[in-house]
Amino acid sequence: MDGAERSKYTVKIADDSEAERQNGGFCGCGSVDPNLQTRLLQKRMGPEERAAGSMSPGRLNRKSLLSRLTAYRLKEIFTWHLLKTLAMGQGLSLLICGTAVTCQYLAETKVETPMLQSFLNYALLFLTYTVALVFRRGDGNILQILRTKWWKYLLVGLSDVEANYAVVKAYQLTTLTSIQLLDCFVIPVLMVLSWIFLRTRYRAIHYVSVVVCLLGVGAMVGADLLAGRDQGSTSDILLGDGLVLISAALYAVSNVCQEHVVKNQGRVEFLGMMGLFGTLISGIQMAILEHKSVVMIPWTWWIVVLFTIYVSCMFLLYSCMPVALRLTSATAVNLSLLTADLFSLFCGLFLFGYTFSGLYIVSFVVITVGFVMFNVVPTFAPEGPARLDRTPAPSLSASLDNYFRQEVDVDKEGDGGGATNRLQWQSRDHAGETSTKF
Repeated sequence: MDGAERSKYTVKIADDSEAERQNGGFCGCGSVDPNLQTRLLQKRMGPEERAAGSMSPGRLNRKSLLSRLTAYRLKEIFTWHLLKTLAMGQGLSLLICGTAVTCQYLAETKVETPMLQSFLNYALLFLTYTVALVFRRGDGNILQILRTKWWKYLLVGLSDVEANYAVVKAYQLTTLTSIQLLDCFVIPVLMVLSWIFLRTRYRAIHYVSVVVCLLGVGAMVGADLLAGRDQGSTSDILLGDGLVLISAALYAVSNVCQEHVVKNQGRVEFLGMMGLFGTLISGIQMAILEHKSVVMIPWTWWIVVLFTIYVSCMFLLYSCMPVALRLTSATAVNLSLLTADLFSLFCGLFLFGYTFSGLYIVSFVVITVGFVMFNVVPTFAPEGPARLDRTPAPSLSASLDNYFRQEVDVDKEGDGGGATNRLQWQSRDHAGETSTKF
């Protein structure tokens, strides 16, 4: 069968004889007749499988079913939706890697102006999305939004700006190892906030997948320690570690609010409000804290290029993040962003002479496996429907049931005098539901 094989079917039995009930045919409570199973399997077998005709029917059934069910489950796991989500997450990680590399080059030129860099990004968001809201008509125009929700977006913008500033400031106070480890604190905070405010409920596999991802981060940090790349400052480790934890918590607040707004109001509203309040807050903070540093910047062509690359990566990151959140959730996106440090390390091998370690590859694979595990099974809400817009893979019993329900007409000779049962199959439009009519 072609792609319609994924559809579920309705079984109509025209004549339900006493012999069929005794043999346990396609009734809701009986088991499938072994002889009928064998004939259906043989009809689906290819030339090579037919050549193994000397194999016993029971062994043939088990081998063919196992191979087909294995392929079926893999196809259900690695769906197009999962591949898009994985690609989007790694694309966001590459953008973060671009910001990290440019910050490294700016630090080498003695330019340390995190608020100026954030201000330029928010200003670009303002010119793109806030202006779009100005020209929007109806209830979604900027005046209506500010009249009803200005204080909410003010708090979200404040949390996002301060999260960016806190993590950059932490690099001046503590070590890289501490930052990489403590930055993972955003994951449990996200899960708690999603549980409380978004009413997201997790299954056991989600917690296991988070642990797997954190093990991958541990492998990355171990590789840094073995390579002697524990960079950063030790001037005030306790304050630096505290800033990392505060930054992680603020990022979690911002991401949960972003997920809620994007899935209910749209990305333009969120980015427009972030551009408005982010520009305002970062501009005031830059004028207070960095006005002297900004004046002393030597504006060479190389520094201009670095600022341009940084702002472009940040703008694309903010613009594409809502798209990824619509595909999955804030927790899943942040799990995929754990590979950003790895991409930075890979770039550092060629740009900054870092030492390669096989643990980097192990870390990337482990984080990717954990991310796939998290997205295979959808989260759900207390009301019942899944929060991710995906249908979970059917169970093993459903797979067996669908396998034997083929689009064929079977004439079965029963013990009760050769009664004929005609199985008529009709495809259903909605995948994920299987009903049996008798």
